[in-house]
Amino acid sequence: MIMKKFVLFALFFSITVQANLFSDDQKMLTENERNSVSVFENTVSSVVNVSSITKRASRSSFFFDMPDTEVPAGAGSGFVWDKNGHIVTNFHVIQSGQKFQVSFHNDKKLYEAKLVGVEPKKDIAVLKLVSKPNSLQSISKGKSKNLKVGQKTLAIGNPFGLDHTMTTGIVSAVGRKVKGIGGVKIHDMIQTDAAINPGNSGGPLINSRGELIGMNTQILSGSGTSSGVGFAVPVDTINRIVPEIIKHGKVIRPGLGIGILPEHIKSRFGVEKGIVISHVDPKGGAAKAGLQGVGQDKWGNIYLGDIITKIDGKAVDSFDDIYHALDKYEVGDHVNVEYIRDEEKESVRLKLMEL
Repeated sequence: MIMKKFVLFALFFSITVQANLFSDDQKMLTENERNSVSVFENTVSSVVNVSSITKRASRSSFFFDMPDTEVPAGAGSGFVWDKNGHIVTNFHVIQSGQKFQVSFHNDKKLYEAKLVGVEPKKDIAVLKLVSKPNSLQSISKGKSKNLKVGQKTLAIGNPFGLDHTMTTGIVSAVGRKVKGIGGVKIHDMIQTDAAINPGNSGGPLINSRGELIGMNTQILSGSGTSSGVGFAVPVDTINRIVPEIIKHGKVIRPGLGIGILPEHIKSRFGVEKGIVISHVDPKGGAAKAGLQGVGQDKWGNIYLGDIITKIDGKAVDSFDDIYHALDKYEVGDHVNVEYIRDEEKESVRLKLMEL
């Protein structure tokens, strides 16, 4: 009996000492360090490694055909969007893949995922897990509209294949316009000095409350590695785009129902400002409003179409401008279009239709 009491006392003493040591270790951390540790521990389960795989045709021998082989096409990071198993990552992470695998923190299993849809112009892609882990933790979502320069940022991802690495920094700037993989600039990008390297793409940028404020997407560097200038797609954009991809498999964008002349052809006609309409969709809003594209008279002479200068008061001079001028509108909305025809300024109100 005495021996049992002694063993129980020794066990209690050992646990108490360890708890005190742990408490002392925690006390030695600064408030900022405790916050970083807490954010990582509470968020890391929502961050994933995304691998894309493609098939490479094998050479056929004289005697038989060799089967196609699967080879890695890219790798990056991503995060769990919801309990249904949707994973958000960058479009450029998965664009070359035909098959996708997702792995989680402290889980050796590779989970197959299917592509739901993409929005290349925002560098956003959505996958969905075919099978899910026993526990699936979706990331906590914040807002990016009111971010302030100097706020703390934390980036979690898989740089250079090193799983679930966290770096810290601050919001270095907001409202950046950065050329994306989709051929247009991504507006309202968040600039951060939290180290972002190859493999971080698609991972979350988090605030000190552990909330998603952006998706790490690009770095500005001559060497291709972190130079303290990284950019993240803002969460307000992600919150708008991702539900639409999940619902429709794509982003349904409104349009004027026109084609436009490329920049180099427009300049040959001496047009410096505005967008020259090349043609109009007969079923589109522009045609119904009476706008005209490039034409040709009976002698074979080509004459310019209408030149759009403003949409709802916003000047437009390129495809990038017109894309962003319509970015916040929905199919069915009406916009006021100012244009030039035969050197005369005119305006018309038209209904936006699905592209």
